Amino acid sequence: MDHVVDPATVAPTCSSLAELNGHAVNCFACPRLVAWRELVAFEKRASFVGEEYWGRPAPGFGDPRAGAVVVGLAPAAHGANRTGRMFTGDRSGDWLYRAMYRAGFANQPTSVSRDDGLELTNAWITAAARCAPPANKPTPDELATCRPWLLRELELLEPTLRVAVCLGQIGYHTLWNALAAFGDQLPKPRPKFGHGVEVVTPRLTILCSYHPSQQNTFTGKLTEPMLDGVFARAWELASS
Repeated sequence: MDHVVDPATVAPTCSSLAELNGHAVNCFACPRLVAWRELVAFEKRASFVGEEYWGRPAPGFGDPRAGAVVVGLAPAAHGANRTGRMFTGDRSGDWLYRAMYRAGFANQPTSVSRDDGLELTNAWITAAARCAPPANKPTPDELATCRPWLLRELELLEPTLRVAVCLGQIGYHTLWNALAAFGDQLPKPRPKFGHGVEVVTPRLTILCSYHPSQQNTFTGKLTEPMLDGVFARAWELASS
């Protein structure tokens, strides 16, 4: 049986983002998510049948001296669960990295594999949950179990961190709960999530964006100019 890493115990002891990632990718704390990520990696999608899936928690990724952190929902089953890097190898990532490239955060507009040459400047990408969940819906308990990884990321990024871009409502609520766990004096009531909503907190400024999921991009709820606007503002804040 795989050793179960307790995020609440292990994450606070990590002294670097590299060490944190080394523990996080070996996490087996949520049985439902472990079973799903491994099943997907075994069965595979037909178009990727010749590839070896990552099938583990996807680590955070980017510049350890980032001024901006991007908080998504979770790895896609055939995206980051396949490639091993957040928002890599799926259509949501196509939208995200194009916007980050145009804003100045990325050196290229595409992300297809862990070794494709993508590098981020002044940005770190993470998620509310690090394992691909069934139907893209982690449970509240799973989000709470995973939160210590995010908490420690924020602490390690704190010397340079200025802004958080939350992709979707779950990313926003998860970041809010993390800031509350630090004891930060947050605005009350919590501002309602909406695209372009900007919230100033003692630790950082939060920028909200609709998630670049196909449900939002195919329907026009989120357009590329809308996403560009959020990341242009994030660059402005992260570089100040």
